[in-house]
Amino acid sequence: MSGREKENLIADWLEEHKEEVVRTADYIFRHPETAYKEELSSAYLASFLEENGFRVEKKTAGIDTAFTAVWGEGRPVIGFLAEYDALPELGHACGHNLLGTGAAAAACALKAYMEKVGVAGILRVYGCPAEEIMSGKIVMNKAGVFDDLDIAVTWHPFDRNRVSNDIWQAQDIKNYTFHGVSAHASRSPEEGRSALDAAELMNVGVNYLREHVPTDVRMHYAYKDNGQPANVVPDLAKTNYFIRSSLRARTEDASKRVDDCARGAALMTGTTVEIELVASCREMKIDRELTELYYEAMTKIPTPQYTEEELDFAARITEEAGLDNGGEYFRGLEPLEDEPVPISIGTDAAEVSHTVPLITLSAATMCRGTPLHHWAAARQAGMSIGQKGMLYAARCMAEGTKLWMERHRPDPADKGIDKKAD
Repeated sequence: MSGREKENLIADWLEEHKEEVVRTADYIFRHPETAYKEELSSAYLASFLEENGFRVEKKTAGIDTAFTAVWGEGRPVIGFLAEYDALPELGHACGHNLLGTGAAAAACALKAYMEKVGVAGILRVYGCPAEEIMSGKIVMNKAGVFDDLDIAVTWHPFDRNRVSNDIWQAQDIKNYTFHGVSAHASRSPEEGRSALDAAELMNVGVNYLREHVPTDVRMHYAYKDNGQPANVVPDLAKTNYFIRSSLRARTEDASKRVDDCARGAALMTGTTVEIELVASCREMKIDRELTELYYEAMTKIPTPQYTEEELDFAARITEEAGLDNGGEYFRGLEPLEDEPVPISIGTDAAEVSHTVPLITLSAATMCRGTPLHHWAAARQAGMSIGQKGMLYAARCMAEGTKLWMERHRPDPADKGIDKKAD
């Protein structure tokens, strides 16, 4: 096999299987399922991997909609992290139909290269549910399923093509449940102890707290419906909080202060409060060697080109959604920053980065200025603009991992190095 043929193996596999890959992403898009309910999505993606030579093990870490697909033997052991959960009401407005399929396609394309060239190693694709509620990978990480990896690889749909040199936030997700005493709101309100009053007072306290935390701290909440009419003093009220910052210590400090707001509100209203820590993770740990190496690989891969129809679609959605892009809907590869960049979003993959070196790529699956968790992102995730970005991301992940393997050929007797955080 010539050097040119070897160089083209990954791109050729993706071109040959493009319709199959797009069909998988489209199926998941048309069957949006929320956290821990991704039965159709996980099964369809697992079947795609089985059809392409992977052995699939279901219910990874005891999670019904998680799986591990495995191919190969020896070292290195490389994990691709796939997601496929959707958002309530919005569907795939975070592009996870593309994310999971793109990660699986990258592993399949790399497998084709390894088979043809005779490269040793194990590829695993982890089906990771419930990212939108910051849960799946944290549960899986605690169960040790990533412990023996040499590296982990993933990506995320965005409006730009780049290596993600981002410090995703350290987060706490908490539920606050207030318990009071029910009463008739008009005839005998004095007999009631309003759980809803407590929840509202807690939120007032947190809103005043915002002035006294570092500027990167984010605290946001939502009420959970207690199903009671206005003429009843509610004996139950629930809120869900996300508390985040770019440093774990700051998140923990803010989280404790939010707890104090809840306890103070309960004291003021004669109610009680239960505090549940739903999920918690550290900030993303950046591996500079991986970011530079994958960036090097991406510089050699052409970014997607768009048809007139796709550019017209981008123009229409820019106008409809009021996007700020100045009519420049897409760009090429963004330069790699000299230093990591703190960003105001989080992912459960951040916790994995403290167990194993992790690389995250970004690809434009939507026109510039499109926000995540927005209907405009969902519209583009279900059509050719999003699909082109997915195929580009798949090639970048596969080519970047191929380059890493070429520069990190392990000793066959090596049992792996200690990759735990200090």
